[in-house]
Amino acid sequence: MRGIGCGWLLTESRQRVRHAVERAGGRGMKDKRHAFENDAIEVTWSQRRCIHAAECVRRLPPVFQPGQRPWVKLERAEADAVAEVVQRCPTGALHFTRRDGGAAEVPTEQNLVLVSAHGPTYLRGDIEILAPDGSVLLKDTRVALCRCGASANKPLCDNAHRASGFRDAGVITDLDSVEDLGSSVPTLRVRPQLNGPIHLDGPFTLASSDGGTLLRGTSAWLCRCGKSGSKPFCDGSHAA
Repeated sequence: MRGIGCGWLLTESRQRVRHAVERAGGRGMKDKRHAFENDAIEVTWSQRRCIHAAECVRRLPPVFQPGQRPWVKLERAEADAVAEVVQRCPTGALHFTRRDGGAAEVPTEQNLVLVSAHGPTYLRGDIEILAPDGSVLLKDTRVALCRCGASANKPLCDNAHRASGFRDAGVITDLDSVEDLGSSVPTLRVRPQLNGPIHLDGPFTLASSDGGTLLRGTSAWLCRCGKSGSKPFCDGSHAA
């Protein structure tokens, strides 16, 4: 595996860990993050946003070791390898800051919305989650949105779909629920409605869980109560 060798045995002590670092993802969504850092890179982890997708563990197991303290061991790989894997975290629970002049994360060229099987809706790109008054609650490149209705961290997923028994294969059958109203900005704005659906406002490509259906547009209304008969789209079931 690239960047991994016996050298970490000598340098592991250089890593510094800071717990409970308070970061605000916007005016109304404060978060507690743990920070792991060395001279080359800092990695932050939000326990609240982590749903154990385990992309980091599968792709770089010498660095990411759940159950260990600290569970992130940066000196076991090069900063480039760590940064590459961090960017694969689908929820945005992991982020990095380079301290050695390495490249920072940039949003994908297109905003991508993936409806997962029996789980959340994953977003990648230039993403903003807005409050009802239009203020930005969270700006990120990776987000996982609840679609079972049971999350205690709405509109974000917290893995409640597992305990609630939420089942939906992530198949898209309604091909007319994505509209193209035009957009003057590249940002995809996520607008949760009070006791209602999520409005996607801005350019995006929506994909089914198997990638077999792709819909492009700038407006869609997504179910977030888990009861719609036309998932992932809202059909008004929340009102009942």
